[in-house]
Amino acid sequence: MSAPLLSVRNLTVDFATRHGDVHVLDDVSFDIGRGEIIGIIGESGSGKSVTAYTIMGILDHAARIRSGEIAFDGRDVLGMSGPERDSWRGAEASIIFQNPRTALNPIRATGDQIADVIARHSPASAAEIRRRAVAALREVRIPDPERRMKAMPYELSGGLCQRIGIAIALACRPRLLIADEPTTGLDVTTQAVIMDLIRDLAQSQSMSVALITHDLALAAEYCDRLVIMHAGHVVETGPTPEIITAPRHPYTSRLLRSVPSMVEDLNELHPIQGSLPDLRRKDLPPCRLAERCDRRLSVCDAGRLRLEACGPAHSVACRNPL
Repeated sequence: MSAPLLSVRNLTVDFATRHGDVHVLDDVSFDIGRGEIIGIIGESGSGKSVTAYTIMGILDHAARIRSGEIAFDGRDVLGMSGPERDSWRGAEASIIFQNPRTALNPIRATGDQIADVIARHSPASAAEIRRRAVAALREVRIPDPERRMKAMPYELSGGLCQRIGIAIALACRPRLLIADEPTTGLDVTTQAVIMDLIRDLAQSQSMSVALITHDLALAAEYCDRLVIMHAGHVVETGPTPEIITAPRHPYTSRLLRSVPSMVEDLNELHPIQGSLPDLRRKDLPPCRLAERCDRRLSVCDAGRLRLEACGPAHSVACRNPL
C-alpha cells in the first residue's frame, strides 16, 4: 500500500479567549491517500474547519498548535518556513472556503484574482495567464467567462462567487484540495456539476480531496472514506459504504438517523439530543459524547480514548461501540 499524500497525527489545537482556553482539536489523526476523496463530517462546532485551516496554515492568531504532526508527501508542513508554506499553498494544496463572498477581494475583478494565483505559482506570459483564467471559469460552468473576468464580486450572486472561489482553488491543479462546504449557495444541478468536476480531477490527476460537509447524502455519493468528528475528536473513520450502513460509534449512528429519509414517514424527526460540551471545561470526560450518550458505561470514563480498529479499514473511538 502506497504512503498517503497527507498524514495528520495527534493534532491538538487550542484557542485563547478572555474566558479561558478553548480545546478545539484534541488528538486528531487521519490520512488521505493519493487520488482519494475523504469526507470530514460532523455537526457545527466539531472542529472540521479548524482542522482544514491548521493544515493550510491559516489559523487565527489566537490559535495555538499544542502538539501534533502534519506530513504532506513526507514533508513536515508545520515545520515549513513562511515562504515555503506560501509556495506550497496554492500550488500543491488549495482550499475552497465556506463563505464565498468573504473569500474574494471585494475591490478586484474576479479574473484578476484567478490570474494572481496562476502568475504566482506558474509564471507565464500575460496572454497565457489570461487564457488559463478564462479556462478556469469555463471549467466551473460560468456562462460567458470572458465577460465575467471583468466582473466585481459585488456584481455576482452568491452561487457565482462560490464557483469563482472553486475556480481559484483549482487553477493551479493542486495535489491536495480541501473543500470546505464547496456547494454552499449552489442549486442542486450546479452542485452535481461541481462535485463531478472535483471527482474527475481526483481520478484523472490523482488529486486528493478532503470534503468538509454537513450533507451526508453528498458525502455518501462522492467520498471514498469518511472521518467523523465530534467536539474536536475523530470518533470514527472507515470506508463510506461501511460507515453509512453499519456505523460503530453512537454519535455516527445518531448523525445518520437525524437525516430525514426520502422513503420513511416524515411525521417524526430524530434530532441528536443535547448539545456539544463547553470546550473550555477542565473536567471534560475522555469521551466528549458521554454526557449525552445512552450507551455510557463506567469504563467510558477510564482514561484517554483512542481510535481502535474494528475492521480491516474501520476504526472507532468508543469503549461500548455498536
